[in-house]
Amino acid sequence: MARTFSLLGLLRLRHAQQDQAAGRLAEANDRLRDAADRRLAAKRTLDDGPAQVTDAAMLSAIAASRASSRGMLAELDAVTARRRAEADEAQAEFQAARRAAIGLEKLEAAHAVEAAAEDLRTEQAALDEIAGQSWRVREAEAAASSTAAAAAADAARPAGTPTPTPTPGGAQ
Repeated sequence: MARTFSLLGLLRLRHAQQDQAAGRLAEANDRLRDAADRRLAAKRTLDDGPAQVTDAAMLSAIAASRASSRGMLAELDAVTARRRAEADEAQAEFQAARRAAIGLEKLEAAHAVEAAAEDLRTEQAALDEIAGQSWRVREAEAAASSTAAAAAADAARPAGTPTPTPTPGGAQ
């Protein structure tokens, strides 16, 4: 029977950490996309202006609106840059968590291979023992039957007849 992987609890912890890091990465990427979408919407709003300026008040309003929009774009650029840095940091955390889990996964795979080989060795030893016992039983039965046959042959031989002795080379 295979032994359990002794670092299984740590591997589960590493997988949980990896899942948490993946969740933080997904959230950071979502916030980054949201900031980029808001910036794009603000830029479109800045581009959508009246085609004709009819008086000085309208020109002042357009100038103020553009200045405000540029300030908002600069702020959104700063938010986007901060969110990009957060996403990069979350990506680095996820990669570190993944590396930690991969090392343990490799150890677990090596343990599984070693345990399977040990199980196969144990099974082979049991099969060899069974085969050895069967061979010994057949040998004992053959020896017993040859002894019984020799005893029967001796009993069937008339009294006073010498018992044949085997000679080298098989000649009698």
